[in-house]
Amino acid sequence: MAAVLVGQFHARDAEGRVYSVHEFQESDPQHDGLAGSALTTTYKLAIGDRVEKLQGDEFKLIQSGTIIVREPETTLAS
Repeated sequence: MAAVLVGQFHARDAEGRVYSVHEFQESDPQHDGLAGSALTTTYKLAIGDRVEKLQGDEFKLIQSGTIIVREPETTLAS
């Protein structure tokens, strides 16, 4: 199973700490078939800690149980 980085974003915990989260897509060879392989999305902090997606923009750090919320994307004016 190969993981490919498909995105990254920042999230904050209740105390205001900012976390850099990387989003990966992995193909699952167990589900390969006529329709192609199934893709699984996983999340990790930039430092390698695993992250679980809860609902909407909420995530949980697996190791500590800390809940973090995805920051809205900012757009720079040109």
